[in-house]
Amino acid sequence: MTQVDKAETGPDSLTAAGEGSRPAGRSGPGPWRRGPVLTACALLLGLLLLLHGQLTDWAGMGSLVETFLPWFGLFVPVLLAGTLWRRSASAAVALLLPVIVWLNHFSGLLGDKSQQAGDLTVVSHNVAAENRDPVGTARDLADSGADLLALEELTAQAKGTYEKELAKAYPHHVVQDTVGLWSKLPLSGTRPVDPPWGTAGPPAARPRHDGIPVDPLRALRTTVATEKGPLVVYVAHLGSVRLMPRGGFWTDSRDSDAAKLAKAVAADHSERMLVLGDFNGTLDDRALKGLTSQLRSVQDVAGDGFGFSWPAKFPVARIDQILVRGMEPKSAWLLPATGSDHRPVAAGISW
Repeated sequence: MTQVDKAETGPDSLTAAGEGSRPAGRSGPGPWRRGPVLTACALLLGLLLLLHGQLTDWAGMGSLVETFLPWFGLFVPVLLAGTLWRRSASAAVALLLPVIVWLNHFSGLLGDKSQQAGDLTVVSHNVAAENRDPVGTARDLADSGADLLALEELTAQAKGTYEKELAKAYPHHVVQDTVGLWSKLPLSGTRPVDPPWGTAGPPAARPRHDGIPVDPLRALRTTVATEKGPLVVYVAHLGSVRLMPRGGFWTDSRDSDAAKLAKAVAADHSERMLVLGDFNGTLDDRALKGLTSQLRSVQDVAGDGFGFSWPAKFPVARIDQILVRGMEPKSAWLLPATGSDHRPVAAGISW
């Protein structure tokens, strides 16, 4: 063999031959085969947004997801960035599902739908039992100029403070347990929504297996005398929810109270109705369907944005609600933070 022949059959020549013989198009998967994990995640996100109502509520999972449902939209730009990086056509198409579902569900909350001022201005605020400045909170609320002012989580110690500070602006008020309504207009026929403890037995007598009791509903019903006729008002503070390491998202008290309030609203045939308070849940939560099927949310109809009200320092959920029946929402907004961990919610409504 000649020297030239040996050179041609050396390692370098074999490598070159191997490269030349590699079939074309085998350098990597095509755009429709790239990013299978991204594609699967996009589809799962879209199905979660679309079928969240079918998600199991074992350990409160369904309610927990629905409480923060709008925030799942933040996964879209994350998946989009991964899709662009991988240049995955399949992931891009799959990503259309969560985008369309999210926009269909929440796009109506992105803009400002408020109109002119309503005939009646109402405010609802969980003033917080731990509020260290009830005087300042009361004065801030009085400065809002609201015709009706609903307060939740009133303590026995703070009740007198609110009565004193709000007396001048609101000559009429009623308090039932830890909820109250202050009004510039006369009130009548006030009664608790839940049966008294001595009448039907305390709901707390029905403890869960883990020993956490179901609290009685804290709610009142009263009638406001307006120039255009009577207006029935419910003020409610639904039971608390708890996130527990072993018990999951515990919502029994809240769910029980929501069912009782929905039943009371269904049995009330008043033409005009206002239901407001701290519901400890968002309107996407399945536990509140009994209420949302009968009433309209002022925030959904005439609000500016999502109107998140809790926690006050960095709101991530709207758990403070103003719902109406037989009335027209004109505007809805948030008031500045007070000494509470909730933001006050306000609305203008008309007949």
